[in-house]
Amino acid sequence: MAATAGSSSSAQTSLPLGKYLASTGCSQCEIASTDVVQQDKKTRDKAIKNLTTFLSQSAGNKDTNGAPLSKSEMAKLWKGIFYCFWMSDKPLVQQALATEIAEILLVIPNTAASLTFLRGFWEATVREWAGIDRLRIDKYYMFIRRFTNASFRLLQRESWDNTLVGEYNSILTDLGGPLCPEDVKVPSSLPYHLADIYLEELDKALTQSPSSDSSDPPTPPAPLTTLLDPFISLAARTPAKLTVQRIESALLEPLFDALDCALPSKSQTEKSDDENADGEEEEENNTRSRKRPRLAEDPEFPNILAHSLLAKEGGDEASTVAQLKKVLLKRLFEVASEDKTRDANRRKMYKFWKARADDVDEAE
Repeated sequence: MAATAGSSSSAQTSLPLGKYLASTGCSQCEIASTDVVQQDKKTRDKAIKNLTTFLSQSAGNKDTNGAPLSKSEMAKLWKGIFYCFWMSDKPLVQQALATEIAEILLVIPNTAASLTFLRGFWEATVREWAGIDRLRIDKYYMFIRRFTNASFRLLQRESWDNTLVGEYNSILTDLGGPLCPEDVKVPSSLPYHLADIYLEELDKALTQSPSSDSSDPPTPPAPLTTLLDPFISLAARTPAKLTVQRIESALLEPLFDALDCALPSKSQTEKSDDENADGEEEEENNTRSRKRPRLAEDPEFPNILAHSLLAKEGGDEASTVAQLKKVLLKRLFEVASEDKTRDANRRKMYKFWKARADDVDEAE
């Protein structure tokens, strides 16, 4: 009996975040809020480091003897983390804590384990969202933003591996995920917020190279169409009319506007040719007037456009942007045509597709 008590005490001292929530009923996953929400950075850093070590050892890494956490254990772990963040009450502490917890995705040595941790985050967020009061909602919106950005950087680090991107999409769209069309328990504010920040955070993630080693091969372009699939599927199958409208207004329209901005129209090309035919003196006089409209028309998501192109042959950026737009429109049409798509949603998607397809025809 003494040996058992001793081993239990030893196990708990190696677990993360100091004190533990006895109510969880899982000795492997009991965590406490005290250390992780400390305003003292040294204490908080130690708590986060312990949590990261615990998750790394539980990932089934070849260098450890740990076993991966079960679904119920991960749920209990995330319930504790969720309410650790709940009790952080200073803006700077909240921002630092949100960043530190999200960065765990990039520290865990096993990418599959990182995605398991990410799935736990989204399932806990969906499960606990209704209980968040209006005074705390903004910091949880920030928490989601940090995890969205870290998720993109994780996938970028893994060169946008098809299997991992597919797993990421399933985390968002499976039952319990924030973009699941069939889960009536998902609060509408979650897909709204994700639609609002998705492109912005992807653009931020693409600003930095995942590797500073110049000898490493360049990271392949981001699979933009695949990354947008969860939203396209949600727009096709959700029974909520406002969700379809939000995806269109906050995600699709800004993206296609950016593509249109990066793709000169035929009239703009002809005008440029006429100007080049004029003398050098006239060109110098018009330099300032021509530059200002271009600055005003810079694409909204430059890194997405630069790192999501499908082809770079011949160095003709305009043609690759046009190709990217066509592929996105094709995907919209394909999903709108599926049997699972709701009739009302299908009509809205066809209307959007037709308007943007007409723009492509005019540009050509």
